[in-house]
Amino acid sequence: MQLYQFTVNPFYENTYLATEGENAVLFDPGFFDDNEFKQFESKLQESGVGLSAIVLTHAHVDHVIGLKKVKQKYDVPVYLHQEDLFFWENYVMQASMFGLEVEPFDFNPTHLDPQKNWSETGISFDVLFTPGHAPGHLSFYREQEGLVIAGDTLFQGSIGRTDLYKGDMQTLANSIREKLYTLPDDTVVYPGHGPATKIGVEKKTNGFVRSD
Repeated sequence: MQLYQFTVNPFYENTYLATEGENAVLFDPGFFDDNEFKQFESKLQESGVGLSAIVLTHAHVDHVIGLKKVKQKYDVPVYLHQEDLFFWENYVMQASMFGLEVEPFDFNPTHLDPQKNWSETGISFDVLFTPGHAPGHLSFYREQEGLVIAGDTLFQGSIGRTDLYKGDMQTLANSIREKLYTLPDDTVVYPGHGPATKIGVEKKTNGFVRSD
């Protein structure tokens, strides 16, 4: 599997494109303008495969603001945990809090449960339930490459905010310790913001959540 990163929008959000065989999966499309979207399109065309699905770690505005642009061109399913439907349904309100004007989604996502070896998109991942930053937050682990797409759960030297609506610090700490810190130490963490890090490094040095 190949993984490509795009840092986009005013929130410097990391959008990821995973390709393997004849399939491509887009994680957290945060494209804010045409230039950002064209970068993704160019990389997809360069890969020579078709987009098979869009997968959301959670539905905060910075992770979904490019979703309608992608859906207008690629008719593919969108996957989201049902506990984050509140943010999906209140997308316009979320955006307005940051001075952004958007239109509501005119389609519904497909519910995604945590599970091992989820391969509905053509690329398999272990889907980990990692709430705390958002109530339906998911992370996506690939044992083969030793990587996890962690969204806004764990960052280099930091963690996702818990002061947003439905955030909870203890829940987030439990998610990190029980779902992420139990992965091999050399697992590369690809976060929703900032640079990549490794599980072993964060277990030892993260000032917010240390391993037990």
